[in-house]
Amino acid sequence: MIRYDLRCSDGHEFDSWFSSSDGYEEQLQAGLVSCPYCMTTEIEKAIMAPNISKKSIDTEESKKLRQALQIVEQYVKDTHDYVGSSFADEARKIHYGEVPRREIYGEATLQEVATLLEEEVAILPLTLGRNYDA
Repeated sequence: MIRYDLRCSDGHEFDSWFSSSDGYEEQLQAGLVSCPYCMTTEIEKAIMAPNISKKSIDTEESKKLRQALQIVEQYVKDTHDYVGSSFADEARKIHYGEVPRREIYGEATLQEVATLLEEEVAILPLTLGRNYDA
């Protein structure tokens, strides 16, 4: 299968899939390729960006992002109190002034995170402990 970016004579741009390059040409000549906006069959290929494999995207930029995530994780561990599975309760107590303010981290379920966000408790969900090099 091959995907082409196409343009009609009225300037509408769209894409479509074909079995092959020859399949595209055959359908075009038979008048089977039409613009989904205006239905004209006066179609041409538009300029396309190359399709780049995800494997080739492991660039210096992605390496820097992984390093930054590792730095953030270490910062949180060094400067915040670990409260484990009590995170939601502790965050709520801090938010409502029931205990002194301090920086914490721990675990919470998706439901607990959603509830905290609904209550406008200032949290930043992160996934710590991941292997960012994988």
